[in-house]
Amino acid sequence: MSLSSPFIQRPIATSLLTLAIILGGLLSYVRLPVAPLPAVSFPTILVTASLSGANPETMASTVATPLERSLGQIAGITQMTSSSSEGSTSVIIQFELEKDVNEAAREVQAAINRAEALLPTAMTSSPRLRKLNPADSPIMLLSLTSAEIDKGTLYNLADQDIAPRIAQVDGVSRVSVGGSSSPAMRITLNPRKLENAGISLDRVREAINAANSNQPTGFTEDDRYRWSIHTDSQMFDPQGYRDLIIARDGDHTLRLGDVADVEKSVEDIYNVGFYNRQPAVVIVVSPATDANVIETIDRIKARLPGIRAALPASADLHTVLDRSPGIRASLQETQITLILAVFLVVMVVFVFLRNPRATLIPTAVIPVSLLGTFMVMYLLGYSLNTLSLMALIIAIGFVVDDAIVVVENIARHIEAGMKVREAALLGAREVGFTVLSMSVSLVAVFVPLLFLGGFIGRLFHQFAVTLATAVMVSLLVSLTLTPMLCSRWLKLPTHARPPGRFQHLIERSGQRILAGYERSLNVALRHRRMTLLSLVAVIVLNGFLYVHIDKGFVPDQDTGRLIGAMRGDQSISFDAMSAKLNMARDRLLADDAVSSVLGFLGGSGPGGGGVNSATLFVTLKEDRTGDTNANGNRLSALMGDIPGVQVFMRGLQDLRMGGRSSSNSQYELTLKSDDLSLLREWSPRVEQAMRGIPEITGVDSDSRNGGQAIKLVVDRDRAARLGLSMRDIDTLLGNAFAQGQISSVYQGTNQYYVVLEVAQKWQRSARALEMMHIINDDGSPVPLSAFSHYERSTSPVSVNHQGQFAATTVSFNLSDGVSLSEATSLISDRLDRLHLPTDLQADFEGSAASFQSGVEAMPWLILAALVTVYLVLGILYESYIHPLTILSTLPSGGIGALLALMLLDKPFTLIALIGIILLIGVVKKNAIMLVDFALNAERERGLSSQDAVREAALVRFRPIMMTTLAAILGALPLMFGTDENAALRAPLGISIVGGLIVSQLLTLYTTPVVYLYLDRLRRR
Repeated sequence: MSLSSPFIQRPIATSLLTLAIILGGLLSYVRLPVAPLPAVSFPTILVTASLSGANPETMASTVATPLERSLGQIAGITQMTSSSSEGSTSVIIQFELEKDVNEAAREVQAAINRAEALLPTAMTSSPRLRKLNPADSPIMLLSLTSAEIDKGTLYNLADQDIAPRIAQVDGVSRVSVGGSSSPAMRITLNPRKLENAGISLDRVREAINAANSNQPTGFTEDDRYRWSIHTDSQMFDPQGYRDLIIARDGDHTLRLGDVADVEKSVEDIYNVGFYNRQPAVVIVVSPATDANVIETIDRIKARLPGIRAALPASADLHTVLDRSPGIRASLQETQITLILAVFLVVMVVFVFLRNPRATLIPTAVIPVSLLGTFMVMYLLGYSLNTLSLMALIIAIGFVVDDAIVVVENIARHIEAGMKVREAALLGAREVGFTVLSMSVSLVAVFVPLLFLGGFIGRLFHQFAVTLATAVMVSLLVSLTLTPMLCSRWLKLPTHARPPGRFQHLIERSGQRILAGYERSLNVALRHRRMTLLSLVAVIVLNGFLYVHIDKGFVPDQDTGRLIGAMRGDQSISFDAMSAKLNMARDRLLADDAVSSVLGFLGGSGPGGGGVNSATLFVTLKEDRTGDTNANGNRLSALMGDIPGVQVFMRGLQDLRMGGRSSSNSQYELTLKSDDLSLLREWSPRVEQAMRGIPEITGVDSDSRNGGQAIKLVVDRDRAARLGLSMRDIDTLLGNAFAQGQISSVYQGTNQYYVVLEVAQKWQRSARALEMMHIINDDGSPVPLSAFSHYERSTSPVSVNHQGQFAATTVSFNLSDGVSLSEATSLISDRLDRLHLPTDLQADFEGSAASFQSGVEAMPWLILAALVTVYLVLGILYESYIHPLTILSTLPSGGIGALLALMLLDKPFTLIALIGIILLIGVVKKNAIMLVDFALNAERERGLSSQDAVREAALVRFRPIMMTTLAAILGALPLMFGTDENAALRAPLGISIVGGLIVSQLLTLYTTPVVYLYLDRLRRR
């Protein structure tokens, strides 16, 4: 008795089981989260610390290095990078994917605690950690603008009112605010007036701290009541600070307003943002790892009307970036592609079977298999994303294969005159093992993908499991529901009505094709050696094409969104950089392809990178000409003549593989050395060599060693005679130029700072140092020039480390039409010609590194799939030889896929590799049907090997053509599309369609010949 017999005999139970799958699938489908890509969590921790006024080298040596040494003792770190700039240090620690991010956070905090004793005591902000997921990209960007409200208040609205309400939304991981800074009381001193009054900056600082106290004041009580004691020790308005007495000489008092200007402003004046042509505060919303992106955005949108209603009338909250329309459009187009694939597959079945009832049966398998897959996806916590939907589209052509084989075999017996029920029992039993072999060996193809390590393995895990699940559910349905429906719906052929003209045409065409195949098969069997040589030639050609085809990593999405970076000269001032940023903004807004521009400069908010680095977000119009990357390259060139700055534009992608956040272009090459002077000598040479490669563009380096600096050279002996120490001198300079936060003001639930510095007009030149005076122990003002002089020099704008080594990252983009393999090969050639010192290490990072490791893994992944399939087939057939016959069909699929990619000028990417692996599973199905029938004919009817394989080829010609065409037409819609993920899906469709077309033409002849040769070998 076969597996199908109980289900044929119990139709009600079979129907109810199917209904249960349908209901479970429907409930699961509506609950599946929707996301751009599968949720892949990179266990990554960001540690930040700040020390106002400290130069990058000081931050690197006193903050970054102690932290790195302590953090480096944690187990499981895969990469640690740090970047130190003026007043701030950030350290990014990436862990192995298996590491729990919460455990990693605890270990990082413990390492920070160990390093605390080695850090400077005057840290503006002690080291703080935050969990990151570099694989996530923002799902929303908002801008808050106003023509009337000052920047500090506007930032406060965003930071204290808007951001917390959005952060409370389920599915939101983090909300960042940038483009300005918190409100602050800014005190700008006149050093000349201080000198004339004989008052030091340090004394002013102490007076402000003493007058702006916030100490506990206790309580008092009598027999009946208890009173808490309060003072007005905090000052909240500028006038209170102006009236503050900072010195007294007899009856004469010196107030702060006599020597300084006081105003309500912001903590950091070197921090601006804009939306189009309006000053703006920027709000960046990032999703939780397992969030349903569309639902999360919808929840945020539902809150926005209430948030807007609570804002002042003059404040406007704009939505700059909303990921949901793109995801919805991609999902909708994928669903349309899914429906189209179903339609095409059903048409194939109808054309070959020419029977509406017989067509309806395998058609029913498709929705049941998909719904069963949805149920498993929900139980596994998967989402509807680009890759899982791609798997479902591909599955359309696969899930119907098993049902086609079963229905075709049952229909063949009915056409021969057998009773329907008997035909169902016999037909299902005959092909049961064939269907099992086809499905199990197809699932075996995905086993190497499931064990693929790293980020790529995690990324494609859902794809492999989803497709394997669909195949196994279809196997179950094909051996249960399909034969039961055949026993109930199929009818014995009647001749009451002659076939129609269309049906007659199809029958005649099918007969002619089969007759032509029979004649050509006879020729191939007579000339076996030539046929076998053609197979050998195909194998050799596969290797040749693989070596010469352009290779890439993952196709870029056409998102319609660009992220841009503007880098100015390392010595550029904030005002000059702001002017150039405005110039770039105006050029972008004047371009016909640009819809909106958002940008920010300076600060430590999202994208903040210092005075000479700005960030741009550009939204392109839907009716633009050219894809996102082409427009990015064009817009970069458009701004190439802005003097003193470089602008780098690249498409914003859902998938970004690690790398430095400071990189201005998409791909990266990192230079590392323990010899800083060697690194500084060679990194400009490498950058210049890469600029000479026309196939890459946007070449930039994060090496910032050319910043202008003023070095104060102190005569220590003379300073000591004047009663001054180096601490006194550093304190003076810090108070004057570091925007020091000298005091805190607590108002409600908020904390604001009092910022002290000398007035801007005294900071405009190096001669400002000559005007600074320091008060010695005698109370006499001593000019700095009395014991020091200044020298102009250069200083790093930032200092970068990787793995505790000094590091420089050179980033680059690809020119239009250039593949990543071509670019990395050219870069490697240039590096070889430079003859880099042995103490200098050069490695690709981020996406470029993942590409290189992926290229190395590609042949091994294909080999692993072949070995897995061989093992499974060997177990199923209890034979060492017959699996080789089946595997001999695979080279023809590979050559077809590679030729199709080359003809359409597409690189061989990771997505195309997945297509090749799928071909291994699909192409061998034809051989399984042929070999299985031939073996049965030999065993049961005693036919010779040649007669058996010839009959198998002719009898199984129809189901082979049906399953192949179903797979081709199921994959065909993947080749076309207009949504942002169309380019991501296309290589999969191209490789499958091309591979199946060529393999169909070749394997119908080579498989019988290989079968005969291997059968002869087996008999020896």
